[in-house]
Amino acid sequence: MMKKTISAKEAISMIKDGSTIMVGGFLECGAPDVLVDELVRQNKKNLTMISNDTTYPDADKGKLIVNKQVKKLITSHIGTNPETGRQMHSGELDVELVPMGTLIEKIRAKGTGLGGVLTPTGVGTLIEENKKTMDIDGKKFIFEKPLGADFALIYGSKVDKFGNVSYFGTTRNLNTIMATAAETVIIQADEYVDCLDPNEVVIPGLFIDYIVVKEDK
Repeated sequence: MMKKTISAKEAISMIKDGSTIMVGGFLECGAPDVLVDELVRQNKKNLTMISNDTTYPDADKGKLIVNKQVKKLITSHIGTNPETGRQMHSGELDVELVPMGTLIEKIRAKGTGLGGVLTPTGVGTLIEENKKTMDIDGKKFIFEKPLGADFALIYGSKVDKFGNVSYFGTTRNLNTIMATAAETVIIQADEYVDCLDPNEVVIPGLFIDYIVVKEDK
């Protein structure tokens, strides 16, 4: 089935104030910058953002922080964006810091329909507070619930008319699992082709709802 190709403006107009969004990328690598810039332009507010990091103040996800469009942030790393730390300490931004591996597994659990994951990471720290724990063969584990979103804004190097996605190098990062864990998945691609070689496909088209081609933004 062919996927709908739309503009960044049309894609972001579907996101309402108060939505929960996942945004792919590891810093600027593989970040859907055109989609994020459109989020800034449309000034969507009170967002809950799930991302690996908040990049830099003047780059993709970081712009949403600087523009104060995010009310809650679920992330693994904020050190490269001083504004994120400032808003967290001032109480302007609710920040939930999650170990990177745990964040990925929580998203993966949502995408695969699991009830959650058990991890030893964070045992005996603040991460354990108010969470269920389990003893397995004498070792303590924290139970982490699945993590999903209303929308996933992700990046791909190439996408075909069926929504199949391929990646160059490490740009796949969190984009691949986020595609499985949101109600609506919007991909920003550098190149649109008629049909990818099956050996190139990293994300099957069944996970993709809308395509935004960067050159046609």
